Amino acid sequence: MLIIGIAGGSGSGKTTVVKKIIASLPKNSVSLISQDAYYRDNGHLSAEERSRINFDHPSSIEFNLLINHIDLLKEGKTIGMPIYSYLTCARAEETVPVEPKKVIIVEGILILTNPRLRKRLDIKVFVDADNDDRLMRIIWRDIEERGRSFREVLDHYEKFVKPMHLLFIEPNKRYADIIIPQGGENQIAIDILTSKIKMKLNE
Repeated sequence: MLIIGIAGGSGSGKTTVVKKIIASLPKNSVSLISQDAYYRDNGHLSAEERSRINFDHPSSIEFNLLINHIDLLKEGKTIGMPIYSYLTCARAEETVPVEPKKVIIVEGILILTNPRLRKRLDIKVFVDADNDDRLMRIIWRDIEERGRSFREVLDHYEKFVKPMHLLFIEPNKRYADIIIPQGGENQIAIDILTSKIKMKLNE
């Protein structure tokens, strides 16, 4: 089993990179774990309290559960990945079954901030992108998928996303084995990474 961590700032193009990697590998050889599924359950908070949650701080992630699930997959066991809603800030009662496969991809903005998690990653990738490009993707995503207004998106970016990126996410680029500039547009870097994965699988 090969465990790959794909990190990078919010809106950097991580999802596009992940999709291209999965499409390049043999069918049914990859299981995907999203860091976003492991946000702490805050459904009990009021709407005002939920609006102040800092989703870009490492403390917002239940890393112990995420690491436990990775360990279970390495043991050949199927896990129940949580389902998290940004609208309610709560986890659903249901979970998504994730089976152990030859390749496990762990994707999220904060996955390189946790030393215990980093130790479990065989290949650590950082997807890089210009701040302007990331902001444009964040605006589109948060309005379309998370129900925020344009002003709310900009306020959230200024209060949380930008300072947390500078404090936690950008500095952890130094832990990456591979850095992919220009996000999902960098097909050459994605091809090199995919070739490396295939070589590892054939060892």
